[in-house]
Amino acid sequence: MAAPFLSKIKQHMPVNRKTFAGDLIAGLTMALYSIPDSMATAMLAGISPLTGVYTMIFAPPIGALFTSSVFMRIEATSTIALIISSSLPGISPGERLPAVFMLAVIVGAIQIGMGLLKMGFLVRFVPHSVLTGFLNGVGVVIILGQLSNFTGFSSTYHNKILQAFDTILNYDQIIIPTILIGLATILLIVVLGKIKSISKFSLVIAMFLASVLVFLPYFSQVPTAGTVTEVTNALPGLVLPQFSLFFKLLVPALSISIIGLVMVAGISQSFPNPDGKFPNPSGDLFGQGMANVASGLFQGMPVSGAVSGTAMNISAGAKTRWANIFMGVLIALIILLFAGVVKMIALPALAGLLVVVGFQMIKPANLIKVWQTSQIDRAVMLITFIGTLIMPLHYAVLLGVAIAIVLQISQQANRVRLVELVPVAGGFPIEQDAPRDLPSHKMTVLFCYGNLFYAAAKTMEEDLPKAEEAKQAVVIFLLGGQDEFGSTTIEVFERYLKIVQDNRGQMMLAGISETVKAQFERTGFIKMIGRENIFLAQKQWGASYNQAILAARSWLAEHN
Repeated sequence: MAAPFLSKIKQHMPVNRKTFAGDLIAGLTMALYSIPDSMATAMLAGISPLTGVYTMIFAPPIGALFTSSVFMRIEATSTIALIISSSLPGISPGERLPAVFMLAVIVGAIQIGMGLLKMGFLVRFVPHSVLTGFLNGVGVVIILGQLSNFTGFSSTYHNKILQAFDTILNYDQIIIPTILIGLATILLIVVLGKIKSISKFSLVIAMFLASVLVFLPYFSQVPTAGTVTEVTNALPGLVLPQFSLFFKLLVPALSISIIGLVMVAGISQSFPNPDGKFPNPSGDLFGQGMANVASGLFQGMPVSGAVSGTAMNISAGAKTRWANIFMGVLIALIILLFAGVVKMIALPALAGLLVVVGFQMIKPANLIKVWQTSQIDRAVMLITFIGTLIMPLHYAVLLGVAIAIVLQISQQANRVRLVELVPVAGGFPIEQDAPRDLPSHKMTVLFCYGNLFYAAAKTMEEDLPKAEEAKQAVVIFLLGGQDEFGSTTIEVFERYLKIVQDNRGQMMLAGISETVKAQFERTGFIKMIGRENIFLAQKQWGASYNQAILAARSWLAEHN
């Protein structure tokens, strides 16, 4: 069994001498960047910075083996870190790290299942307005969340906005050496980022240069990574999931899975593979799930694909999947050989790095674009943004999606418009407003704009011409383009049919698809209306409509 598996891996990830150097350089570049970045992300999640490093040793290489995307960089992101942080307060200190490991495993299992079930299409149900409000809110939360490590003052409040006000009110307790290192990091990142030859390494260089200050007597009391966690020359061992925490972590796991789904879709649609074809989102979702399981089993945190990280991977010279594998291997080597250097990284330097990341996540242009699109988009964005600031992030994501769905259904229901089509001999029918009352002894042709799902069906029913006084009337509904009806819609037709037939009239349906006809068969509606009054859609445009018109005129001539 091993031989076929290895053969498949070799086919999936061929070793090419021409691309080896490019992948190795890209892997080294990303490794140097990922160590401080992942430590800062773990610190943002409220866990040991070393957990972030362990994550990057295993998640990117494992993900590279299974994703459809060749270049996707899977990493611990600041957005997911904040969801982790907001989901841990109810968990005892001794269970925090096991909870993070278990959370990664749950997320991985969900994403693997979604990938196997080809559920990449679900990204269409996460509106852009939700993402805009959420990601910009996350940017603000990241900045506010670093005030403690950035200033040295620890607020007793849990909410990030209250922490900010508390820090301002207690400005006299800010530790000057700590905030100076944080400010120096931000300044160095901005300056070095403008130097083209070293811009790719600006975060790494700035953080290490700022951390050198801790060797000076004035800065000797500034906390470092080594003061909050033990950094040893060793790799993480295998840990077993704590299944007793499953139900406590299910909601944040679902939220992280949604974020991961959206990130995967963004990468799959933005970065084609070397063969020019775009990756399969479901395949990328499966690979991301495998990376999460591996991360959780080896003392890491939940991860997702990163658009910026993928772009950086390509710009660093990545040619194949081996770039992500080399990155994980090189991070492991750095931990084994240079753990002493890693533990000297100053915490306010990491905080400064995260402040820069937070500002980069705030996109005023995107906020303005959504604001100007529609009232619904504006409301969804604001609700999600405010929810991100005042509630745990995993609930903010679900709240935004739920509000968007409710508002969208409400809007679609109100967009239904019923019109009358007046036949014209030798030409196209004339469209006019539907009559308020159904005329007696005449034919009325009605067409409904919009999708007749259950809420819209109720709206259509309210707009139907009153038929209680219509004698021997014929009403034709044109239903072309409606591929399926819900039970609510069928009940609306049944009620209207009964009113029309009670007054010795008749109802006809034209442009019916085979699927809708089968629904009418199963529900018994076709017996009520009569099979001769159902006209199936035809390849020739207007054929079904014309058949119904002739049948209606014949019925009127016979009964009147």
